[in-house]
Amino acid sequence: MAQAAAQAQRTPQATIGDSEFDRDTAVTLREEGVYDAELSAGWTIIHAVNGGYLLAVLGRALGEALPHPDPFSVSAHYLTASVPGPAVIRTQVVRTGRTLSTGEASLYQYAEDGTEVERIRVLATYGDLDGLTDDVRTSAEPPAIPPLQHCLGPADGPAPIPGSSAITERLDIRLDPATIGWAIGAPSGRGEMRGWFGLADGRDADPLSLLLTVDALPPTSFELGLKGWTPTIELTTHIRCRPAPGPLRVSITTRNLAGGFLEEDADVWDSADRLVAQSRQLARAPRG
Repeated sequence: MAQAAAQAQRTPQATIGDSEFDRDTAVTLREEGVYDAELSAGWTIIHAVNGGYLLAVLGRALGEALPHPDPFSVSAHYLTASVPGPAVIRTQVVRTGRTLSTGEASLYQYAEDGTEVERIRVLATYGDLDGLTDDVRTSAEPPAIPPLQHCLGPADGPAPIPGSSAITERLDIRLDPATIGWAIGAPSGRGEMRGWFGLADGRDADPLSLLLTVDALPPTSFELGLKGWTPTIELTTHIRCRPAPGPLRVSITTRNLAGGFLEEDADVWDSADRLVAQSRQLARAPRG
């Protein structure tokens, strides 16, 4: 019964190109290399717009500006916290080749006096994931996570932190019970977070949404006994292949919290047991 209910919840309702995620990451060409966007309040956590969602917005603009369709490597520096509302993205083509192209993009919002404030700066390389070879030589293995119906979502416990949690309504995250000690006041101290991931409206994953996935789980600092906003300083994401339909498995770890900063390494696996995305970010540790 529980398994049937879980499967029913994951029955696709929205499709790639026609979902809330697609609408909320849409950009409109203003002039060559310049795009307008509207950052949705639906992707906020605590008091800021989620960094993975922002990366997807910039990724969509670069996908339109560059001749190749898919993000391969995206490196972002988060300069100031973004807020819901209008934004402008300025792109520049750095280099184009036969199989890869590289571009830059910056997202700006407006100060009270009307001046532009740069929020994020990105350097990214794009290609065609469908053109990759089938040669895979890896020692990486999918994370050991209990079946989805045995994992826990936001409705299974109290809200972990004060402030906006709008993004949780748009995600279907089921965490491994071994990594949710923080939710009951008993963090493990191991700096690990694992779980199943999907969009709440059933939209399957694609290369663009993977830019959101790597930054969507609760921060590993929670399992280190620290709660609060964990702002990203820098985030580099590698998209390795086009994900198969179905839920994703995400594993995030940190090995070193020092000087008020921590790194997080994320691996994302699809339903075909393929490593589809990897990332590393540097974040400021919460003070709680």
